Amino acid sequence: MTSSSTDHTELPPAKVEKTDAEWREELSPAEYAVLREAATERPFVGELTDNHRVGVYSCRACGAELFRSTEKFDSHCGWPSFFSPLAGDAIIEREDNSLGAHRVEVLCANCHSHLGHVFAGEGYGTPTDLRYCINSISMTFDEAPAS
Repeated sequence: MTSSSTDHTELPPAKVEKTDAEWREELSPAEYAVLREAATERPFVGELTDNHRVGVYSCRACGAELFRSTEKFDSHCGWPSFFSPLAGDAIIEREDNSLGAHRVEVLCANCHSHLGHVFAGEGYGTPTDLRYCINSISMTFDEAPAS
């Protein structure tokens, strides 16, 4: 895993606030590194990367719903990709100028955990031309009941 530093501009208050000790107790070391220290899991290893089931993806740290499977697409980049988050303010986007590149970091609005990054203008055939590239380890998946 690699970690990145981001622009620590003022964020709105998190609805879920815990101490580092509490996060470390609840999350595995790998989950903590990604969610709380903005590390990146290796590509093509996440359990949700190739998931094609119908359901909802939620923040592993706090359980807030983030993305629906209807917005997930195969980008073949090594991480789960979505073209849009859930409506409303489920995520926060902020500038990330670490690693010598301009990117936009994606955070859970509920607990401010690092999820991944969003990229624009890559030419994927999606309605938004956005790719929310999200660490698989930062999410859980709840499958929709069979209809």
